[in-house]
Amino acid sequence: MIELTRAQASRAAIERMYVVMRHLFIRGHYKPGGASGHAIMQDLLILQPEIYGTLADSQKVDLNGLVYVYDRLPKGIEETRYIKLTSEEGYEKSSFEKIIPHARRRNCYRIDEEQMFIEITRGRSEIYDILTHLTFIYIEAQKIKEHAEDDKGNPVREWIQLEKIVTGEEELSIQNEEVAYTYLATLLGQTYAETKNAHKRFVQNSDKNNGLFHIVYWMGKLAIDEAQKGKSRVISFSPTLRERIGHHIYGDRWATRIKKVLLDHEVIQRPIHIISANLHSVMNSFYAQEALSNEVNETDFDKLMEMVSQPENGHLRDKIRKKAFEKGMIQISEESGTNISVQVFDTANIQSNLLPSNLKLNKKKDKKNAPIIIVMDYAFGEQAFETMDELLKPYFGDGLNIPMEVQSVSIMGKAGILKGEKGDIMIPNAHVFEGTADNYPVENDLTVEDFKDFKDLNLNFVHGPMISVLGTSLQNKDILKYFKESSWGAIGLEMEGAHYQKAIQGASKIRNNIRKDVKVRYAYYASDNPLITGSTLANGSLGLTGVKPTYAITLKILEKILGA
Repeated sequence: MIELTRAQASRAAIERMYVVMRHLFIRGHYKPGGASGHAIMQDLLILQPEIYGTLADSQKVDLNGLVYVYDRLPKGIEETRYIKLTSEEGYEKSSFEKIIPHARRRNCYRIDEEQMFIEITRGRSEIYDILTHLTFIYIEAQKIKEHAEDDKGNPVREWIQLEKIVTGEEELSIQNEEVAYTYLATLLGQTYAETKNAHKRFVQNSDKNNGLFHIVYWMGKLAIDEAQKGKSRVISFSPTLRERIGHHIYGDRWATRIKKVLLDHEVIQRPIHIISANLHSVMNSFYAQEALSNEVNETDFDKLMEMVSQPENGHLRDKIRKKAFEKGMIQISEESGTNISVQVFDTANIQSNLLPSNLKLNKKKDKKNAPIIIVMDYAFGEQAFETMDELLKPYFGDGLNIPMEVQSVSIMGKAGILKGEKGDIMIPNAHVFEGTADNYPVENDLTVEDFKDFKDLNLNFVHGPMISVLGTSLQNKDILKYFKESSWGAIGLEMEGAHYQKAIQGASKIRNNIRKDVKVRYAYYASDNPLITGSTLANGSLGLTGVKPTYAITLKILEKILGA
């Protein structure tokens, strides 16, 4: 009998999870404690994703995983038995409080004591992401339940004491705090030190979560109530969401608004360059030195950006933003539902002498031919195809049909690295879809040689194919080692590259919406290395380590655009 390798078994588990999730989405609802929910849980346990380090340990609740997940889910979700995923259905105009998670811009609404609505506008990737996080929570909740009960099903002393603290019957004070951590550590199956550290991580974003004590209590309580009182937890999908998904409703609305702004400012027929990136690096590259010339005594651009990126220097970032608006930057606020804000820069308004030293404007170009740069915030998974596909279409409206004169599309992202460390830069030559045979070779206008001017920054570079994964929460070492060590030779993993490339190729080579010689540029900086224990996304952010690679990529992309 032929046995599957761990990588093959893991890939099969991912495929099953997505088939089951899609089936449940079509059906409209499921119970995590029912047969369908258990099927997803079993596949997640087979996978043992690296981001949920101790998921498969029946005794230990994964604290890093809890922090990661609750940063991406709405405050109070641990208290709700009923969770409904909806489309944009008018709740933003209701009296319900809008709840936005710390690390994911999505609108959520607490309907009553037992029900939470989560608005889905980013497509299937967002649905799968949320369901994976919820599945993780339900697995960990079962561990808490088992620790909270003795052999006869009666609550243990630690659980009773935790309940008193959470319900306010006993106040958590400096004097009894250490005792409380000990109760909590017992219920979590973790050490005192690890429990205290996790508590501190939750406190860092205390306005976006209810704290570790509260979360653990309610996770365990709902699991106990389901087992003892038959109060089932239920996840459902609204009919409108099921009807709208996959039809580019939000992407079309988003792209049309951008084109209307370009039309109103009479720049829609100018050469256009699209950059998918954060909403600060291009703005800072253009305006930081001018805005801060009287504020700080720092002429080295890289050191200036490290200073600007310090959490305590928000006043410097405000000055740069103010200067950008004074100089004509257009900010298109997010009203379409995509949660992707946009900035527009007219390079005719940029003064070359105020730019970083390696950026030079092409003086031969007059104002009528000066490039227009559209910077779009990061998309999420499949949403990358929807938004880019719609943005590259001609503008239709007011009796007009105006093709987009797109000359380049640049993707600067953060990704997991397989052949390097945090902060390294990855230059892909192809994107490979996980779980399929689909692959997209890239004629990347960025090369490792392009970055030789940045050798003083001590940055490391890798070049090769990258895997576009179905979800970062579903990756384990076995799958990633396969992609790295097999003939695929993958250098990293991310979620959007293949989706972007599919849209660009379709627009340029099939639909003829944009020119066939459009320049394509991809570069990623490593935010984590899931092959190294303690270096996953769940272990915390990249911090200032990401500043140098971010601006190295940004400046190189701008150099190619401005010098063209």
